[in-house]
Amino acid sequence: MAKHGIHVVAATAALALAAFGCPTASSAASPPGHTGGPHPTGPSRFVPGPCPRTPEPIAALRTARCGFLEVPENRARRGSRTIRLAVAVIPATSAKPADDPVVFMSGGPGGETFDDIPFLVDSGLNRDRELIIMAQRGNLYDRPNLACPEMDRFNARYVGLGYDSPQAKRLLLDSVKKCRNRLAADGIDLSAYNTKENAADFAALRTALGIPRWNLYGHSYGTNLALTYLRDNPQGIRAVALDSATAPQIVTLPWGWSSAREGIGNVLKACAAESRCKSRYPDLRRTLTEQVRKLEAHPLTLKARPPRGGDPVKVVLDGGALLNILVANAIPFPDVPAAIEELAHGRPERFARARAADSAAVVGMTAHGLTESVVCSEWVPGTSKSDVLKAGRRAFPGWPDTVLAQAPQLPFQHEVCRIWHVPDRATSHRVATTSAVPTLLVAGTFDAKVGSSWSRAAARTLSRSTSVRVPGIGHWVVPQSACAQKVLASFLARPTAPDTRCVAGLTPKPFTIIPK
Repeated sequence: MAKHGIHVVAATAALALAAFGCPTASSAASPPGHTGGPHPTGPSRFVPGPCPRTPEPIAALRTARCGFLEVPENRARRGSRTIRLAVAVIPATSAKPADDPVVFMSGGPGGETFDDIPFLVDSGLNRDRELIIMAQRGNLYDRPNLACPEMDRFNARYVGLGYDSPQAKRLLLDSVKKCRNRLAADGIDLSAYNTKENAADFAALRTALGIPRWNLYGHSYGTNLALTYLRDNPQGIRAVALDSATAPQIVTLPWGWSSAREGIGNVLKACAAESRCKSRYPDLRRTLTEQVRKLEAHPLTLKARPPRGGDPVKVVLDGGALLNILVANAIPFPDVPAAIEELAHGRPERFARARAADSAAVVGMTAHGLTESVVCSEWVPGTSKSDVLKAGRRAFPGWPDTVLAQAPQLPFQHEVCRIWHVPDRATSHRVATTSAVPTLLVAGTFDAKVGSSWSRAAARTLSRSTSVRVPGIGHWVVPQSACAQKVLASFLARPTAPDTRCVAGLTPKPFTIIPK
């Protein structure tokens, strides 16, 4: 699952952080499987060290204090070896910052965390407080790093294959098997890469840094992680901000279909509510259904250049590819009606370029080992292929079963999980978080990965929560909305009384109108 849909587009704490030392940009990502050797299980500790050397320089890391949090790989296993998680503390820009930092929990699971820093800084997360970044276990700059280059290379090739084709299935499962076998041969305990351990890592970080209280901000999977942390280790949590919330009790494999229906449906409704869009693209929902059915019956094969440049690549557009391009927000929302209209008139270029983008993904950036370990232990158990298909039929009546049989962004996941073979943790994980800690839930109405209505569902057991829906925004709202940034800042300043007035009157950006 893509991490996000953004287009490039205390006194005690201070004493602890002073020991970080000055950072240097000399640490590269460790190769998959490197762990620094086995160690007996012991207490967690923070070890100062250089900041990661990222592919693209990150200005905020020049003044950050960095290092590693050392934790047991498997807290339930005596003698478990130690793993190291990359940490950066970015200073506040304010001359008199508050003494309760913000710790960030990234999406994914398995998405690279440090490349989120520019979005966070630009959103003002470190304006009044220190911003703490920690890569979830198995991430790019951690030891071990659970990258799966095998799966990255498959994804690059996947753009030229039918979305649900037998060849795509065979190649995907082969890449999964190779990665799993390699990680296991390196001695990695894949059963330890789950949300409970992730949450315990963040609780250990607060203690290791000597921070009395802090605030949580997570997006997408990071909200699932934040709620698990709040449920299991509530000590020292002042406030929690959840952006595009996925509550632990809600997320299962079929669940993705309801979010796809809601997000895409809200885009189509917004077009129908805008007179120019409605006039130019009448009955857009019917047009989309026709195109999904047409492409699934007769896929298009063509050449397309990735949006960020490079040589044209082979692209296959079928119904499943079309659906997943929309779910991933790979086409900017204002352009979606125009893209559907162009496709209906034999001009598939916008969709083709959007699918070609995946051919240029950087190999080794995503911790697929964490992704599959979480998905296969927490999201998939207790669901069947027929459950996924039934959910798809409810979401998009009249669409081909071959499209609806694959959960959005997680094709062939039941087969993948049979190969990945990690313990079933669904029963212990799918427990609602009941808390009186002040909580802010921010959602975008166009989010097709995590439908905005799910924030309201998450809020039901959070007695001091405030929910905000931002019109016309997709996945990961705060970096895309100045209003959401103001709401978050006011929440961190006054968790029980955030100022949400700017949301009133917001409308989506105007849709692109193409000539007839």
